[in-house]
Amino acid sequence: MAHELGSRLRRQPAPAHIVWRSLRDPYEAGSRPWLELRDDEVPPRVVAGHAPVLLVWSSLWPHRPLDRVRFDLTAGPPGQDCALRWTLTTDGDVPSESTLGYLRHRLNYLINHRLRRSYGQ
Repeated sequence: MAHELGSRLRRQPAPAHIVWRSLRDPYEAGSRPWLELRDDEVPPRVVAGHAPVLLVWSSLWPHRPLDRVRFDLTAGPPGQDCALRWTLTTDGDVPSESTLGYLRHRLNYLINHRLRRSYGQ
């Protein structure tokens, strides 16, 4: 059974189908770079998805291979923004509070700062 380690809901300034594509392929040609990984991180693999409402990544952290990041998207008015919730789960051990704080902060920074800024916000 998966343990929920953290979750955050925020609006993104782009439509759901655009945000979904950005998450599916962070390095898509012609897109603004936003997924800048640290030395202890690896590019995520898409392990599940249903456009444009759900996408699941593998772990960004090789030392935590059983972690997953789930993205749930809710469309706003046609052609406008969307709501994006990231949820970090694990089928492994629950990390220490300091590690957990780092993982949550890192995801929040990547999704609610870097991704958001890539759309000009």
